[in-house]
Amino acid sequence: MTPKGGGQCGGRLCIRGMRIRVTDILELLSAGATVEEILQDYPGLEREDVLASIEYAAHQTDHAVLLSA
Repeated sequence: MTPKGGGQCGGRLCIRGMRIRVTDILELLSAGATVEEILQDYPGLEREDVLASIEYAAHQTDHAVLLSA
């Protein structure tokens, strides 16, 4: 994945400089697309890219939530 602020995709995290945003992959998956369908639609994409997107999302949601009184 290309880091944020790399000049591509408006500074959003994208897959290996391909101008495919991680959020695009996650949205396709949440809409019901299979990994195989995504790979067919984006020939340069690899299975590991999709799995890395899921792993990134998992890490982003794994943090403590502090509630204020």
